[in-house]
Order: sequence, then C-alpha cells, then structure tokens
Amino acid sequence: MMCYCDDCQAFAHYLGRADEILDARGGSDIYQMSPARLAFTQGAEHLACVNLTGKITLRWYADCCKTPICNTAKTPKLPFIGLIHSYVGQTADGQSLADVAGPIRGCVQGKFATPSDESLPHEPASVPLAMLRFARLALTWRLQGAAKSTPLFDVQSGRPIVEPRILSEAENQQLRASMS
Repeated sequence: MMCYCDDCQAFAHYLGRADEILDARGGSDIYQMSPARLAFTQGAEHLACVNLTGKITLRWYADCCKTPICNTAKTPKLPFIGLIHSYVGQTADGQSLADVAGPIRGCVQGKFATPSDESLPHEPASVPLAMLRFARLALTWRLQGAAKSTPLFDVQSGRPIVEPRILSEAENQQLRASMS
C-alpha cells in the first residue's frame, strides 16, 4: 500500500529524509508483513523507535543513519509490521522486495496527499476494506504465533527491545509545522 497519512509524512521529516522516503505526493510505500518474517543479520544495536503521538504506532529506524525500517503497534499482541519498502534492497534469498511483494495495490489516507487537488497515482482503498484486510492478516499471524516471534519486542514482557522516544505535544506540533 501507499500510505499518505500525516504521521508517515511526519516520520519521514523526523528522520530528516522526507525527500528520500516520500513520493512526489507525500506517500510512503509500505509492505504489510508478519513480524515473524523480519530478521536482522547485522546492525540491530542501532535500532531505535519513536512514537510521534503517544498512540498505538511505533516507528522503527536505524539511529546511526536515520534509515526508516518499519511501523508496528506498541505491543506484539498485534502482530503486524508495515515495512518501509523504499529502503529494502533485497530479501534474504536475494530477490528484490518489489518482485516478492508485487505492485502497489492501492493507497490509504489520500486526503493528506499533496497537492490535494490532483488525482492519486494508485487506486484509493476504502478505509473499511483496508482495516478488514489488516484485521484478517493480524489475526492470521497471531494464530500462527507471529506475536511470539518478533525481533522488535521482548516476548516475555511484551515491551519493545529499545525504549521508544515519545514526542511531547510541543515537539509533535513543531515537527508538523516544519512540514509546511
């Protein structure tokens, strides 16, 4: 999916890499996957995460180079990873992620795309259908045990492996004001 939400855009700006992460309309290419399929072969000591709003989403990145990695819920009980596709070169078996994932199937949160008066390059997905797909995937992965197999959370405690930085309201407002 291509996500145009203001939080994905704010994350790209938070990292100082909006020009590299976002497409011309402000979208992030997000590949939805099970956390059990994610593994780090090197560099895990550089993992960091931020919670922009204090709500459900953690946004993971490599602190050393400000490379975005993925989005997750604040808990592994909701087993879901939104992999930031633009930074994945290839899968473990050498295939490109684009070849494995296929083409972008649609977009969400198009109301945040810029400029707002142009049509989107991908077919908008209805929010109820996107949420239904998300719920089906997360339930399937939970039943398959993906909540117990994630490199981003301590399975015993359910806590992220690194302490998330939670932006204050003032920091969040300043970040969003800088996006204009």
